[in-house]
Amino acid sequence: MIYFDNSATTKISPEVLATYDTVSQKIWGNPSSLHNFGEEAWNLLEQARQQVAKLFGVKASEIIFTSGGSEGDNWVIKGTAFAKRRFGKHIITTAVEHAAVRNSMAQLEELGFNVTYLPVDSEGRINPADVKAALRPDTILVSIMAVNNEIGTVQPIKEVGEILKDYPNVHYMVDAVQAIGKGLDSAIFSDRVDFATFSGHKFHAPRGTGFVYMKSGRKIAPLISGGGQERTLRSGTENTPGDVAMARAIRLVKENEQRAVQQEQAIKERIYDHLKKFDHVKIFSGRDQGFAPHILCFAIVGVRGETIVHAFEEQGIYISTTSACSSKKHAEAGTLAAMKAPENEATSAVRISLGDQNTIEEADKFNQVFDNLYAGFKKIID
Repeated sequence: MIYFDNSATTKISPEVLATYDTVSQKIWGNPSSLHNFGEEAWNLLEQARQQVAKLFGVKASEIIFTSGGSEGDNWVIKGTAFAKRRFGKHIITTAVEHAAVRNSMAQLEELGFNVTYLPVDSEGRINPADVKAALRPDTILVSIMAVNNEIGTVQPIKEVGEILKDYPNVHYMVDAVQAIGKGLDSAIFSDRVDFATFSGHKFHAPRGTGFVYMKSGRKIAPLISGGGQERTLRSGTENTPGDVAMARAIRLVKENEQRAVQQEQAIKERIYDHLKKFDHVKIFSGRDQGFAPHILCFAIVGVRGETIVHAFEEQGIYISTTSACSSKKHAEAGTLAAMKAPENEATSAVRISLGDQNTIEEADKFNQVFDNLYAGFKKIID
């Protein structure tokens, strides 16, 4: 089996699973309990928080554990809207955000908020000048993803941050779910980014784990109210084994990051250069540094994306249509539509997403299988 769908989810690593199992069985007390067993769980949870913070060069108090990226996106967007609505109801985002951001914005629009959706160019990238032009006196939030989950475009996070230095009262959120372990930390944890969201299952941690980086001094309303956990910002009994295991997963990712980025880029280039040879293939992702090393989106124009996915599946290779969160809806990809890609190209698009466990040998096998499948498809599309 060749698994090229790591942007959908990654396999939990054995070391991380061992940590989860150990904590689950030996330190299963409630961190909010007053007795020693609860105190032991609380101390372990705080050690995990400190470890995450240290790995990213931030304060432990700036790390809030969540259940994943969708919760983090919903919380920061809605929490900012509810906390700052008396100052304004205008939000800026892009036309190519993940569904967790898009649908949160849509909900706020129903409540009377005004959202500006920034356009993108032919590579799926916004122009920072458009952010500055869209800013208004009533703007309360700018939300931009770091890496596009469909085609891998790296957005100009730093450049937007420079613009927002002149607007200190505007919250700046970065959806960094696809960016962890990809050599982009300097942009995500810059001086001007106020919030960043992360999801554990994207980097070999258990599903149902994640965290939000919240810069000191920034305030938002809680999304989940209850017993006051996570400094009253995210109530609910903490997922101690999951959060501790996630902290270990991050450490393993950071230790291996430079080698993994180089390896993923090499695999991507091997496949990219092969696909470029074919007449009916349209590649949407770039192979330069303007794109993440692990995502490659392409189409065999005239063949529907789900047909391509199942054809590779029959050969033991797992890829996806452009986003696992919407792939079963058979809808035109949101990012490609925003890029004004023709409908026949957008509906033919599929995504390869690499991980640190993939190899060049797998890329060569993919290329070999592609040749055989393309020959069969060519009879249909010629």
